[in-house]
Amino acid sequence: MSFRMTGIIQARMGSTRLPGKVLVPLAGRPVLGWVIRAAGESGVLDDLVVATTDLAEDDAVAAACERLGVAVHRGSADDVLDRFLGALEAHPADAVMRFTADCPLLDPAVIRTVGTAFRALPGLDYVSGGLPHTLPRGLDAEVIGAAALRRVGRAATGEHRVHVTSYAYTHPAEFTVMGLTFPPSAAHLRVTLDTPADLALLQAVTGKFGDAPIPYRELVDWLELNPEVRALNADVRQKALAEG
Repeated sequence: MSFRMTGIIQARMGSTRLPGKVLVPLAGRPVLGWVIRAAGESGVLDDLVVATTDLAEDDAVAAACERLGVAVHRGSADDVLDRFLGALEAHPADAVMRFTADCPLLDPAVIRTVGTAFRALPGLDYVSGGLPHTLPRGLDAEVIGAAALRRVGRAATGEHRVHVTSYAYTHPAEFTVMGLTFPPSAAHLRVTLDTPADLALLQAVTGKFGDAPIPYRELVDWLELNPEVRALNADVRQKALAEG
């Protein structure tokens, strides 16, 4: 039987700092659509599904998925890990690549690198392009084996049920974990979407590059050459793991 990797994109309309962010248009395409396209263009996934909640407000996400031609699974609003396990049960695979729907500038080549590394090394439970962070915030990718994800599902509590994979990489004695780095470090840059300031930066980027995936090194170089754009969200604080 061939090895199967399913991509699961977590997406919901609720957001404390920028409600509805996953369907905000960038260069005419919703943010969720950018993530779906990057995942698809990576070429390492056998299946792709959006995991949203069963709340009425996320009917909009389900409707968007239908328009975008991607499968949708609906589950718990608060227990994101349980939602992932439900999506995995509905779309069986040997490994899951986790995405969040607020990272529109994902580079298909980075996704491909992380997915290929997991496929090439049997015995890995988890691999991430963010251990340690060298990519801009919003460009890393991660894969967890299906068996490891189920083990996490049995063991994880608290914030680990929100962050899905965090129990695995914070308990390296229990899991085989590998991190990939992408030097030189650009970890000081932020291209995820969580606040109006983040949106301003993303609009500046897509105003320059248009509706197309951007090679991460080209994006980093452009941001370094344009400090006024880089400064747009430089004061945004990333939530700590325990904050959910």
